Amino acid sequence: MQRHQPKPPWLRRRLATAGSSHMVHASLAAGGLFTVCQEAQCPNQGECYGRGEATLLLLGPACTRRCTFCAVTKVKPSPPDPNEPANAARAAAELGLNYVVLTMVTRDDLPDGGAGQVAATIEALHQALPGVGVEALISDLGGSAQDLQTVLAAGPRVLNHNLETVPRLYRELRPQARYPRSLELLGRAAEAGALTKSGLMLGLGETRDELLAVFDDLLATGCRMLTLGQYLAPSREHHPVVRYVPPEEFDSLRAEALARGFVAVASGPYVRSSYRAGELWRQAAEAL
Repeated sequence: MQRHQPKPPWLRRRLATAGSSHMVHASLAAGGLFTVCQEAQCPNQGECYGRGEATLLLLGPACTRRCTFCAVTKVKPSPPDPNEPANAARAAAELGLNYVVLTMVTRDDLPDGGAGQVAATIEALHQALPGVGVEALISDLGGSAQDLQTVLAAGPRVLNHNLETVPRLYRELRPQARYPRSLELLGRAAEAGALTKSGLMLGLGETRDELLAVFDDLLATGCRMLTLGQYLAPSREHHPVVRYVPPEEFDSLRAEALARGFVAVASGPYVRSSYRAGELWRQAAEAL
């Protein structure tokens, strides 16, 4: 494993203004809610909170998997909170959101992988905010077609599932995940009529040819939305950054992805799966 490297100049940014951050913190705290922004140490947290946005992390802050790149806590999870769907909908309504991104920890300990909680939250959001767009960024649900259908039946506008990296690096980075299983999930969702999206982290040791092969694998499933961002190690105990990818390379990969058939691509050092997700959805909706 390589040593950690200092960040290059293009990864230095000004602190975001506070904006609506206090409202976001208050709404989340009132409902006992978690966000992937905080738990995964997202570098865009200040910017998104300042705009009055946050990506809710369902099923608690603890994950049952041991991915070496992720900052989310890896301890025994608590049972799902039955009030979480209603609290999530209440917070979204208080913040006046018209597009809500839900994500989840992987819950291999639950019979349905947490699909029921995700579906209940989508339904609660639709009830509290008629017309709201909901993007569900889900785990692989253990490969269960039935649990995936539970989520899809709730009517998310976008079904998002991240491949994270190229298949060669799965054993090192995602030892409990399976690349073919994730592709199968995306294919099933697209076949069911869902608009699907996936994301990759760059700088973990992948090659350009490997990335392009993943692009083609995703397109073959029917996936048409893609995010590409720079991996940033949460700590020295996590997998180190192998390479910092320059902005012009992100631009080149975006152009390549669009040329191959994606209709909406966000690509840049600070891009994350849920970053300006509503804008990316609108790009896809206009193109399809």
